[in-house]
Amino acid sequence: MTETPYQDLSRFRLPEDFRGRPGWYVQLWWIVEALLFRPSPQFLYGWRRWLLRKFGAKIGRGAIIRPTVKTQFPWKVTIGDYAWIGDDVVLYSLGPIEVGHDAVISQKSYLCTGSHDPGMPDFPIYSKPIYIEPECWIATDVYVGPGVRIGRGTLVGARSSVFKDLPAGKICMGSPARIIKDRVAGPPR
Repeated sequence: MTETPYQDLSRFRLPEDFRGRPGWYVQLWWIVEALLFRPSPQFLYGWRRWLLRKFGAKIGRGAIIRPTVKTQFPWKVTIGDYAWIGDDVVLYSLGPIEVGHDAVISQKSYLCTGSHDPGMPDFPIYSKPIYIEPECWIATDVYVGPGVRIGRGTLVGARSSVFKDLPAGKICMGSPARIIKDRVAGPPR
């Protein structure tokens, strides 16, 4: 008796134009990232913003992007004014990632826009966008999954996993992340 495979990777096919650019262009970005972006001194934020923009990313003024940030396809990334992207953050941008102004994505966080359909033997890949609205704080080592929107000003606690949308103005934590309480804005300084 022949068993039906759970997955047969010999049948996997990348959808046409899934990357959004030709293969050689993707490889060029990975070379630039390895040789020019990652070894750049920490204080060269303008240099890294410039490199990302040259590869199609939309990067706002004053955005702080650390040299150890990894971006799969920068042409699918938008980062707002004065947003901070911390050390060892992975922007796995198989689909669009939008980070709003004044948002913080802390170190070691992983924003993942893609996955595979586990119910199909050919293991098809798909992507869904991630939206981190303005003034959010994604604390250290947070996983954000495909298709998630995190509302304005929401704080997601360290080591949380976000699989569903989170509303604005909350403090959320856990795996899966759940609302703990409201985030209250302090008085202007």
